[in-house]
Amino acid sequence: MAKNLVIVESPAKAKTIEKYLGSDYVVKSSFGHVRDLKGKGMAVDIENDFTPTYAVSDDKKDVVNELLKLSKKAQMVWLATDEDREGEAISWHLEQALGLTEENTKRITFNEITKSAVLKAIANPRGIDRNLVDAQQARRVLDRLVGFELSPVLWRKIKPSLSAGRVQSVAVRIIVEREREIQGFVAKESFRVVGMFLVNGSPFKAVLGEKFANEADAKKFLEDCKGASYEITDLQVKPGKKSPSAPFTTSTLQQEASRKLGYAVGQTMQAAQKLYEAGHITYMRTDSVNLSETAKVGAKESIVHNFGEEYSKTRTFKTKSKSAQEAHEAIRPANMMVKTLGDDRNNKLYELIWKRAVASQMADAILEKTVATIAISTRKEKFVATGEVIKFDGFLKLYIATKEEDSEDTEDAGLLPKMKVGDSLSVQEIEALQRFTKHPPHYSEATLVRRLEELGIGRPSTYAPTIGTIQRRGYVIKDTREGTPVDYTLLKLVDGQITEDKKSELKGYEKNRLFPEDMGVVVNDFLVKNFEKILDYDFTASVEKQFDDIAEGQLKWNDMIKEFYGPFHLQIEDTLENAERASGERKLGADPKSGKKVIARIGRYGAMVQIGSVEDEEKPRFASLHKDQSISTITFEQAMKLFDLPRKIGTYDDEEVSAAIGRFGPYVKFGKLFCSIPKDAEFTAYNITMDQAAVLIEAKKKAEKEKYIKTFPENEDIQVLNGRYGPYIKAGKKNVKIPKDKVPADLTLEECLELAANAPEKKGRGRKAPAKKKATTKKKPAAKKKTTAKKKPAAKKSSPKK
Repeated sequence: MAKNLVIVESPAKAKTIEKYLGSDYVVKSSFGHVRDLKGKGMAVDIENDFTPTYAVSDDKKDVVNELLKLSKKAQMVWLATDEDREGEAISWHLEQALGLTEENTKRITFNEITKSAVLKAIANPRGIDRNLVDAQQARRVLDRLVGFELSPVLWRKIKPSLSAGRVQSVAVRIIVEREREIQGFVAKESFRVVGMFLVNGSPFKAVLGEKFANEADAKKFLEDCKGASYEITDLQVKPGKKSPSAPFTTSTLQQEASRKLGYAVGQTMQAAQKLYEAGHITYMRTDSVNLSETAKVGAKESIVHNFGEEYSKTRTFKTKSKSAQEAHEAIRPANMMVKTLGDDRNNKLYELIWKRAVASQMADAILEKTVATIAISTRKEKFVATGEVIKFDGFLKLYIATKEEDSEDTEDAGLLPKMKVGDSLSVQEIEALQRFTKHPPHYSEATLVRRLEELGIGRPSTYAPTIGTIQRRGYVIKDTREGTPVDYTLLKLVDGQITEDKKSELKGYEKNRLFPEDMGVVVNDFLVKNFEKILDYDFTASVEKQFDDIAEGQLKWNDMIKEFYGPFHLQIEDTLENAERASGERKLGADPKSGKKVIARIGRYGAMVQIGSVEDEEKPRFASLHKDQSISTITFEQAMKLFDLPRKIGTYDDEEVSAAIGRFGPYVKFGKLFCSIPKDAEFTAYNITMDQAAVLIEAKKKAEKEKYIKTFPENEDIQVLNGRYGPYIKAGKKNVKIPKDKVPADLTLEECLELAANAPEKKGRGRKAPAKKKATTKKKPAAKKKTTAKKKPAAKKSSPKK
């Protein structure tokens, strides 16, 4: 048996590290956290200094048992979990769960999984940093208290099964406030004037220094330009330079991967995790832009080798965030000489990281900027032409950072022809283009991360989970919204004649942006009204600062929780007692037939329109909103149209046929068949004819017929079907894979039942799927024998309180 047991977080990381250590070491994975707050109840003793009660997770019991056996046989246990606060907490939980002592335990960290880094860590062990553990424990306890006490308030005051979180609720507030800013935005028109001129026969473009507020002023300007002369009155040539951006932090990597690669925040972090575990990059959860001296030397070697000595310039970047840990590094390649990973599925992200890190150590780009001022003989306004020449490309040879997603469009300055002060110009044309100011864009995942970072809310490890959570809860949706046609005017002066064209263009198209759902708006408004402090940006940022203070040993975690909990709990009790129910109710008008009021609101099953009230003799009528509708913007006409569906079309084969709109769009219903109406179809659920519906029905019947390979009249729950990934058995709600040695069409009912009985149960989502798989496999025989499955519902029941 090996003398040393090394425990890391992931199996991929374990395999990589095991290659670097000799036979005296065995490396095992904890598969992430092994303990957490008990799922049943609050699991925090508010009467006893907020002492938390932890338990080994059900899906980690086998993992812990295995580690326990190995740790008892080992002379030394090395806790090598990640170097952030969460990693420190995992090490502490392992120490507690395994009953380790200071004499036989050492803590090691490394921010890259290379042989030199691992051996250096082994040579420089330390103890577990309880300050870091306490900071993470404070975050976990505070979030449990907020979620456990706040969620039931939402159940009683809005809708059952809702939940609230400290950071997540603030993220939803940011998105809701942006939506309201957009809804309240009033576009202002202006006319931008651009002239095309000739100097010594060479064309160039110049822009008028100011815009006109309306069409009349723009036309007057063009009229005055008829017969005018144009002269260069000033010419400035200035040297300039551009410097490279700092290497990536977690948030800047998430933002740039979104802009350059189109990655979602979660996708970026999954890819970065795999690159780190394989030893290709340094640790990917960091807010530091610092590079080690070794990394700088490696970058210089790479730059000189690939581009030449003149392209190298060693730089030191300083992190603006006070809470950043400079002892950590920015995200960079483990080996600066490796430009690409070839066919690796995460190579695109790796190359992005390599380019950014190497470019950060490259020379400035040297530019020459030319600005020419052009006077108009008949007006006081002046045209300005700008040009830019790159004298030395420097870091631009390797990497150009993308513009911010919400920045105004700017035109790149090109080259200007040779010119001098006093040159007379001839004009080719002058155009005045009507423009309208744009509303602020909806947040993308990347720009939301940037906003959270600007406000000091959350930390590198929390951005991706926060954004994922608010989408899963149905408070926010990531969607692509089509633009709307906007008419505009184009005025042109050519050869002394002014022409006017009316044109149209699509404005407001937004791809993969975050939009608040009706439920998110209602929950946000309720929380802001009743828990203003919890939703306050400065307060949330100050909580993060307190976590930092705890990590630095300047504040006791229990004291921080105590100061927060007292006022918070009083507010909870007051809200339960006195706050009104919230539904986001909005009055739209009166039903022309009955005279009853029509409202849009949140109901038990989501956003809906209601005619009448519960006080009326007749029951109110309800209609659900479509996916693209909102209770805050739906009009009375749109609301009343909802009651036109479902619409009876006619009969087909003696069966009623109707049209409606459901969760996945418009459809035709025929018996038990649901036939989707294609998006590009000329007809809708409101006007589809019986002949058109018949075509959809026949196509659906044909598809259904081809779907069934075999059915059993004696047991309708068992079917052999054609699926997207091949034939399978449907046994009630269970889908069962058919073994390769079986012919689907030849399967008997008995064979299907046997395969279904022996098929593994579908596993729920866990923090680390590989660990759950391992634990389930080992527990299976025991589970049948002891019938432990009966205990599972209790654990599930408590989960909404987290």
